[in-house]
Amino acid sequence: MKQENNLFSKLIENPFYLGDKDIVWVKETLDDMTLEEKIGQLFCPIGMSNDEENLKNNLLAKHIGGIMYRPGQSEDMQNTHRFLQTNSKIPLLISANLEAGGDGIASDGTAFGKQMQVAATNETEQAYRLGKISLSEGAATGCNWSFAPVVDIDLNFKNPITNVRTYGDNADRVLEMSKEYLRAAKEENVAVSIKHFPGDGVDERDQHLVTSVNTQSCEEWDESFGRVYKGLIDEGALTVMAGHIAMPAYQKHFNKDFPNRVVPATLSPELLVNLLREQLGFNGMIVTDATPMVGFSSAMAREKSVPTAIASGCDMFLFNNDFQEDYEFMMKGYKEGILTEERLNEAVTRILATKAALRLHDKQVSNTLVPEPSALEIIGCEKHVSWAKECADKGITLVKDTQSLLPINLLKHKRILLQILGDFPSNDRVHNHVKKRLEMEGFEVTEYVREDFGKPLDNVKRLKDKYDLVLYIGNVENASNKTVSRINWCTFFGLGNNIPWFVEEVPTLFISLANPYHLLDVPMVKTFINGYSNNQYVIESAIDKILGRSEFKGISPINPFCGREDTAY
Repeated sequence: MKQENNLFSKLIENPFYLGDKDIVWVKETLDDMTLEEKIGQLFCPIGMSNDEENLKNNLLAKHIGGIMYRPGQSEDMQNTHRFLQTNSKIPLLISANLEAGGDGIASDGTAFGKQMQVAATNETEQAYRLGKISLSEGAATGCNWSFAPVVDIDLNFKNPITNVRTYGDNADRVLEMSKEYLRAAKEENVAVSIKHFPGDGVDERDQHLVTSVNTQSCEEWDESFGRVYKGLIDEGALTVMAGHIAMPAYQKHFNKDFPNRVVPATLSPELLVNLLREQLGFNGMIVTDATPMVGFSSAMAREKSVPTAIASGCDMFLFNNDFQEDYEFMMKGYKEGILTEERLNEAVTRILATKAALRLHDKQVSNTLVPEPSALEIIGCEKHVSWAKECADKGITLVKDTQSLLPINLLKHKRILLQILGDFPSNDRVHNHVKKRLEMEGFEVTEYVREDFGKPLDNVKRLKDKYDLVLYIGNVENASNKTVSRINWCTFFGLGNNIPWFVEEVPTLFISLANPYHLLDVPMVKTFINGYSNNQYVIESAIDKILGRSEFKGISPINPFCGREDTAY
């Protein structure tokens, strides 16, 4: 009881700042809850259906504490969120990956730009606008919890999952940009979840596929990730997302008997309690990253890992392999003593306090947890679109043009061979947009078609006779569950017009709309541009720039040459 009273006394402090009435609501709600309701509050499953009977019988019946849906039409998302809040005894935390715009929850939302594009503008105001658009449009659909900003530091260009989701490789920039996102979050009354603690971007592996490792020393971490987390904690970040990322230096620092094996932060009291809570002073709510990831699932038998995550210091459990099974594992872990009564109450208290800090208990009384349909007018509004266009204009970066190719024009480069690199659902959209715009400008655009190796391939003469310019559009998107984020060529022993063997024969231009590190694979290309995002505003602005109608303004937030000399020529 003494520890419980101590926790309640901390609810008046950063980041909750609860008043007396709010604390009474938290305490009375906790006291009135059954064991089943407390266990249910620990879960934030992914919404796989908007079927009302399914939601009632399979999720709400288990008293879930939160939920997250993948993006859908804004009206549909708002209706689903309204049903969930109306039929939940305790108001829900409704989350979304609002990392790059309102399109993180609404498919018709504004695609503002990836965080690295924002960083390339070198303007903190753009980071504020990213937050303002993402969170205002998210809030219009009923979201109150953003799994953003990403505060990882992109120190390893081989990492396939951090990349353009980050503000780059400089800790000071990451902190300053993230503070601006947080400022917007407070204005929109949406909780942030700074992620992925203790910090991704050091390992070259993806925690979706393996328990990755932050190999920094304690001192290195303190001066990089530690400074970022401490700064945002002091600014009042309500929640932290713990990644399935080990950090041996601090785990062994706090526990001299730490086992000689890889343990993710989500199962490590050394990182969650000793480092995050005690050393950094975080008093808010800790949520796991998605637990179906291999970085979590392979670390311990799931029957044990589910309750151990909460026992180790996490307060909320994100996503499930099977929700009903995970609920049973959590309940069994409680009954077997893996998850103690004291720790369960502490976790639920922080969940309730987060909801109270967002005024969800008051909104439930006034029936305003989800806005009226008219709130959706902000989705894709004119101001947000104009902001997105400005960010695109200021972020696109000319990495090199050692052949003095730019600007291109109809007299010299009318016949273009267009190649889209990548294998993503967005390929057709990107391809069609680029081709249509170039043709509107008067260029003759030939789409690359994979060669039939039973027929003669183009030699130098045929290539020069057909094309004045080869334009590559890199659309290798940042995506989970991929071991690398690089270019795959469809050639045979380097033959064919897919791979740029012809850079000394025909002028060649590369525009990357995703991974900014492609020069590792195309160092021979002498004109290279990074756009960081593949939305329509970046595509339009990039074409304006290669035509010479707009100057390049972006400043690279990372080393696009990947630490090599040959890529810069």
